[in-house]
Amino acid sequence: MSSVLYYALPALGSYAVLSIFFLRRPRLLHTPGVPAFCPRLGAHRGGSGERLENTMEAMENAMAQRSDLLELDCQLTRDGVVVVSHDENLSRQSGVNKDVGSLDFEELPLYKEELEVYFSPGHFAHGSDRHMVRLEDVFQRFPRMPVSVEVKEENEKLIHKIASLVRHFDRNEITIWASEKSSIMKKCKAANPEMPLSFTRCRVIRLLLLYYLGLLPFVPIPEKFLLCFLPTIINRTYFPFSCSGLNKLTAVVTKWLIMRKSLIQHLEQRGVQVVFWCLNEESDFEVAYSLGATGVMTDYPTALRRYLDNHRAAAPVS
Repeated sequence: MSSVLYYALPALGSYAVLSIFFLRRPRLLHTPGVPAFCPRLGAHRGGSGERLENTMEAMENAMAQRSDLLELDCQLTRDGVVVVSHDENLSRQSGVNKDVGSLDFEELPLYKEELEVYFSPGHFAHGSDRHMVRLEDVFQRFPRMPVSVEVKEENEKLIHKIASLVRHFDRNEITIWASEKSSIMKKCKAANPEMPLSFTRCRVIRLLLLYYLGLLPFVPIPEKFLLCFLPTIINRTYFPFSCSGLNKLTAVVTKWLIMRKSLIQHLEQRGVQVVFWCLNEESDFEVAYSLGATGVMTDYPTALRRYLDNHRAAAPVS
């Protein structure tokens, strides 16, 4: 036993030193690509705290606040139109208990006159524009605006139509594939491999496992974006579980696992841009940027723009 320890301990020590060395200097092993854009300010659902979510009015408002990224979800209508909609079922958004896929585009109902902001419970958004929009309309209206397109269901027809639209509008480098499920992301990548990928839930777990085992510096990372919730919002503005105790436990565990400056800095140096969602309070903006995140996703682009402008103005001149 002692002879095993005699050789094992120095080997483990050498491995730990090498791992820490390359964690801090990943560019000695990996050459990061040049990002096509830098998403400091992302508008969640187009900025769903200031206008009705996913409407053209919301996106116009986000653009007026110089947003760098629109975060959108897509569904497919019965007649094959890709529409911007968070939900497949229209009950919450429109008060109509029908699925987007059961209606033609022209049959889609208007949004309700007000919608609760999911990540700001008790707050409601209003707007004069209540129409659902086609993804094609978004690409036409904002041709060079980066967009994150999340696909929630394994709908290959939807995935291929999104991929085709991105190619048609020459947006490969500025349109992000996003999905929580690895099985969906695999199909997205196959449909258009030129679009940058974001981490899925399973890939985030793998990322953290590699980080804590010290293997991350030696493993290639194909993703270009980590779009991740900020653990400090759990049980405050984000309630992933119905049980308060489980939410508290999740907040503690994920805060310990994810909120690591060394991890975020390593990813940034390797060309992976980290964007935390969905933050609607200035204290959360501060936490995210202090960790070294590239950007923040918010329902209130005006508030985040004010924060960014104020902190840029207050930054010391070098």
